[in-house]
Amino acid sequence: MLRAGIVGLPNVGKSTLFNALTRTRKAEAANYPFCTIEPNVGIVTVPDERLVPLARIAKTSVLIPATVEFLDIAGLVAGASTGEGLGNRFLSHIREVDAIIEVVRCFEDKDVHHVAGKLDPVADIETITTELVLADLETAQKAMDKAERLAKGQNKEARAEAAFLARLIPHLDSGKPALTFPYSEDEREIVRKLFLLSQKPTLFACNVAEADVATSAANPHVAAVASYCATHLSAEHVVISAQIESELAELPEAEAAEYLRSLGVEGSGVGALIRAAYHLLGLRTYFTAGEKEAKAWTIHQGDTAPQAAGVIHTDFERGFIKAETVAYDALLECGSMAAAREKGLVRQEGKDYVVADGDVMLFKFNV
Repeated sequence: MLRAGIVGLPNVGKSTLFNALTRTRKAEAANYPFCTIEPNVGIVTVPDERLVPLARIAKTSVLIPATVEFLDIAGLVAGASTGEGLGNRFLSHIREVDAIIEVVRCFEDKDVHHVAGKLDPVADIETITTELVLADLETAQKAMDKAERLAKGQNKEARAEAAFLARLIPHLDSGKPALTFPYSEDEREIVRKLFLLSQKPTLFACNVAEADVATSAANPHVAAVASYCATHLSAEHVVISAQIESELAELPEAEAAEYLRSLGVEGSGVGALIRAAYHLLGLRTYFTAGEKEAKAWTIHQGDTAPQAAGVIHTDFERGFIKAETVAYDALLECGSMAAAREKGLVRQEGKDYVVADGDVMLFKFNV
C-alpha cells in the first residue's frame, strides 16, 4: 500500500489532523515541539460518493471503500539536514513515504507557540523545502562521486548518471526542489534510484482557524500559500481546519453534517484532503458490484485490465481472458447491468485495455 506522510514544522496541527483523518487519538497533540517522535500510522478510507448508488443498483448493503495509509511524522526545524531537532530521524521517515502532505499553519493564536516566533506560512514552506533540498544535495554529490569513479572505466550507465547529476546538482544548489527539475523518460530510473526527498509529490494543507473555514478565500495566509505553491513548486493546496475536523470525528455523521452547515461549509475538508492525497499518489478506483458487496478497488493510474484483476487475486491476472466493463455514469443512468447491456454500453475489454477511474468490471479468467 502506498503511503502519504504528514509533515510540517512543530505546532502546525499535524497530529490533530492525523487524528481527524484516522478518527482516532493515536497521535499526541500538544503545544510543544516534537510531541510526535515515532511516526503514527493509520489506514484511512477514501470517501467516494459513487459507492452508495452502486450498492443500490447491485442490491447489496455491504459497501467496501478504498483505503490509503497516512503517517504522522515528527516536526521539522531549520537545520534538520544536519541533524538539528529530530532531523535525521525525520528525514529517514520521509524516505519511507510515497507522497507528502505538508501542513502549513494559516491561523493566528498567541497561545500556540510558533517555532520561528511569528506566523509566516511561506517562510515555513521554504524552511522545509530547504532542508529537503540540502539532504538531496548531499545525496546527489555522493552519487556523483561514485558515478565519476565508475565512468572512468567506460561504464555507460555511470556516464549517463554523471551527466544527469551534473545538471541536477546546480538545480538543487540554487535551492530548487527536485520536483521542479525536468528530466527525460530515459532518466527516470536514475531519479528513482536516488530516492530524492524533494522529488516526492507534495500537497499543501492550509490549516485555518474555525472562524475562517467558510471565508478561507479571504484569508491572506491561504492566498500567499496558494500563490507560492503554484508559481514556485507546481503544487496544489487544500484548506482544512484540523481542530474542527478533529471535533467532527467525534460526532455521528448526521450531527457532523449539521455542524458543518452551521459554519457555512458544505463538506468536510478532511474528505477533500484524502481524495486529493489519493490522486497525488497516482491511485485510481474501479468497482465490482454484486449481491455480496459493492467494493472500490485501488489501482495505479495507467494499469491495464489484467493488472486490475490481479488486485483481486493473482490468479485473475495470470488467467485473464477479458473484462466485462461499463462506465459508472453509464451504469447509473441505466439503473442496472441488464439495461446497460441492452443499450450496448457494456464492453468486452482485453489485455491491453487501460482501466479508467470509475469503471465497473467483471473479470473472466481461466487457470
